[in-house]
Amino acid sequence: MTTTAAPAVEGLIIDGTRTGASDGGVLDVYDPSTGEVLARIARATKADVDRAVQAARAAMDSKGWGGIAPAERGRIMYRMAQKIRDRAEELSTLESRDNGKPLRQARTDVQVSARYFEFFAGIADKIMGHTIPLGPGLLDFTVREPIGVSAQIVPWNYPIQIGSRGVAPALAAGCAVVMKPSSEAPMTALRLGEIGLECGLPPGALNIVPGTGSEAGVALASHRDINQLTFTGSVDVGVAVAKMAAENVVPVVMELGGKSPNIVFADADLDLATQGVSTAIFQNAGQTCSAGSRLLVERKAHDALVERLATRAKTMKIGPGVSDPDMGPIISQRQLETIESYVKVGQQEGARVVAGGKRPTDPKLPGGNYYQPTLLDGVTRGMRVAQEEIFGPVLAIIPFDELEEAAAIANDSIYGLVAGVWTRDINKALSLALRIKSGQVYVNTYGAGGGVELPFGGYKKSGYGREKSLESLASYTQIKNVCIKYA
Repeated sequence: MTTTAAPAVEGLIIDGTRTGASDGGVLDVYDPSTGEVLARIARATKADVDRAVQAARAAMDSKGWGGIAPAERGRIMYRMAQKIRDRAEELSTLESRDNGKPLRQARTDVQVSARYFEFFAGIADKIMGHTIPLGPGLLDFTVREPIGVSAQIVPWNYPIQIGSRGVAPALAAGCAVVMKPSSEAPMTALRLGEIGLECGLPPGALNIVPGTGSEAGVALASHRDINQLTFTGSVDVGVAVAKMAAENVVPVVMELGGKSPNIVFADADLDLATQGVSTAIFQNAGQTCSAGSRLLVERKAHDALVERLATRAKTMKIGPGVSDPDMGPIISQRQLETIESYVKVGQQEGARVVAGGKRPTDPKLPGGNYYQPTLLDGVTRGMRVAQEEIFGPVLAIIPFDELEEAAAIANDSIYGLVAGVWTRDINKALSLALRIKSGQVYVNTYGAGGGVELPFGGYKKSGYGREKSLESLASYTQIKNVCIKYA
């Protein structure tokens, strides 16, 4: 990779201040559109993670955070939402350069980040318990209390959006947070920490410790003084993280991989389906856990839909994220090579490339990690490209003849995160929606995780627990029952 003059090192955020790593370690952050160094940041060590956790614990025990009224927590979070909106263009540009996604997608992510803080700010003073009738002489009630220090391990594909979807409910519940963003895209997480301090979060309430997974991630997941862990990433790493947390009896929310199907019937609006299916797989260059990476299409509509999709894929503009193309680069050279290897495997198994299937040859794209939007037709349900998460802009197309067959193919996966059904027949739509083993099912649309208000999480190896919506508060609170006997 080429590099330019190294920028100044950005510090961690621990206990309300910027600080270097305890051993002076530094990470280079690369712009995937060019391969050049975007930033240099302090690399958190085990000792730094421990400092952050202890700062969070102190904040929980302080009057400044643990002792403030829930309504005041909400006011701080409302200010954070507004500050994110005020700095939207700066944050969007940074997210686009850090991650590589098109600028308009980064702008959407920033607005969703603001919405998380706005939504959960309104809930902060409404986290209520219940009274339980036991008859004369007994008064019984429940109290929802913050679970304590929440550890958040955030991936590189949606840094500010996924970071906010865990931080916001945790803060609303009264928890203190230690967030470890990915070393490949940590920049907007650090800005989020700055914004929290500017808006009145006391020291220690939100700590940001970027670093490697093998060092900072392991230190956080295995820390004895955290009370809850939220993780988004691959199945293999998620299993390892869950084992580390289990050693300390720490509950975990896991959002892992996906091989989500879009199921298109012949009676569907094919123009609408084409748009929805394309966006579901090519958004963020397919680097989305909930990407619609399998297309199940009724055989009668197969040729017409594939032709539409191929035309769309072949005309998509590829380029640096900040130029706002239709699709930006892959996050890293390593991930690009993984995608290439899967396409080769698919062809060896008998799939046909009907669009894409290689790196672009545009001389204006030197140094970046680019790959063309790719359609693999003739895929059968047992192929690796139909079963394994590729995490790139590669769509596996599988024909079906009957509704029962479509349901069986959709459920023939270790994953179950999101699904889409495209049809004008409400009977087909409802039948499939109830049969598909998936955390979310969309009909004639595809939400790729959906809005802030909708519970999001997986079945099977896509994970457990729910994020977003009111349901997420269950992960950040614990219930205390109080029973009083009186004369």
